[in-house]
Amino acid sequence: MEQMLVIGIAGGSGSGKSTISNLLKKKFGDALTIIKHDDYYKAQHEKPFEERVKTNYDAPEAFDTDLMAQHLSLLRQGFAIDCPVYDYNIHDRTGEVKRIEPTRVLVIDGILALAEPKLREFMDVKIFVDTDADIRILRRIRRDVNKRGRTLESVVEQYVSTVKPMHEMYVEPSKKFADVIIPEGGHNLVAMEMIENRVKAHLT
Repeated sequence: MEQMLVIGIAGGSGSGKSTISNLLKKKFGDALTIIKHDDYYKAQHEKPFEERVKTNYDAPEAFDTDLMAQHLSLLRQGFAIDCPVYDYNIHDRTGEVKRIEPTRVLVIDGILALAEPKLREFMDVKIFVDTDADIRILRRIRRDVNKRGRTLESVVEQYVSTVKPMHEMYVEPSKKFADVIIPEGGHNLVAMEMIENRVKAHLT
């Protein structure tokens, strides 16, 4: 797959990374695949639920980035991979996998996508989504309460204790590696047009 275009999309939790990824997927269909760093959270089968809840999910140590790098290498070589499936409700991998086939365009989505050198080395285009912290926390609350069954108190506690400190330590500094910085994510129509044109040029 020498003709594979790999786009890395990073930014804080709730910044709009997935919105951009999903808009690109909708636009380019089967020519584009999204692979999420979040799917590579480490398995925690040996820990009781009460301990799994306390894991710092915004720290690099929470991810099996080595496995993801191996899978990215295989995809670039033209091989399919079995991506882990992570369940946020149980804070653990399910034991199931999802088959991902190599495509002409691959999007890597994750808060630490640009912070990890092992992931950056695969990227042809590096994007950082820069969104105001107030908007990010409101989006995170809405997502975690409505989609992941969490309480408002638990979301706020997690944000203060781990999300915000890890953002300042790892995510924000990774902006320096970006080729393009996009304010407000998928709502930035000019930026979206630019990215879409880059993908179109590659596909044609």
